[in-house]
Amino acid sequence: MILPSMMKFQLGRLVITPAVLTTFSVNDICRAIDRHVCGVWGEVPDLVRITNETGLSHGGHLLSAYRASGGLELRVLTTADRLATTVHLPGESVL
Repeated sequence: MILPSMMKFQLGRLVITPAVLTTFSVNDICRAIDRHVCGVWGEVPDLVRITNETGLSHGGHLLSAYRASGGLELRVLTTADRLATTVHLPGESVL
């Protein structure tokens, strides 16, 4: 369970793509969101990790990538204005 004091930012409106809903368990999706909001960025390159850390203090977008229990990857993207967070598959278009 994530306590408010553990959250590094607000998620805004949460969007989960249909492809994610049909590919991953609710547990995998929730775990990814929990890790994302706590600033545990998962399997992203160092440059993305640095961009995320800068984005926390300067309002940039935040991107995380995680491998679920089946080995498939899902991503979590929060907009720079913190109005929306989208859970999506790699290659899916995110608005």
